[in-house]
Amino acid sequence: MSALTQLSAVFVDCADPVALAAFYQKATGWQLTDSTEEFAALDAGRGGPALAFARVADYRAPQWPEGAKHLHLDFTVADLDRAVAELLELGATRPEFQPGGDKWVVLTDPEGHPFCLVPAAS
Repeated sequence: MSALTQLSAVFVDCADPVALAAFYQKATGWQLTDSTEEFAALDAGRGGPALAFARVADYRAPQWPEGAKHLHLDFTVADLDRAVAELLELGATRPEFQPGGDKWVVLTDPEGHPFCLVPAAS
């Protein structure tokens, strides 16, 4: 038996946890479970890991595609074009560099973290 049995949370370093949590809350529909100036968390409500955001002093955003990524998340979506349009309206940006071709789309959140949208298998 492994010592690590379940992932409980993924933490994202950022400058503004409340604003970044609000972006992902609107994007995913997940419930905001905690929110302070220093920390915010979302819960998908399906027993999966929480998505948490922690303030880091003098935070510097990752640069996509150059430089080190701090992390990236993949989200499965039913309609790729619709999801991209909705997320751009919420404040995401679409970098010019798209390594997935038509297989997936890379966006960046309002603080510059890259995340991918992957179409659900039909």
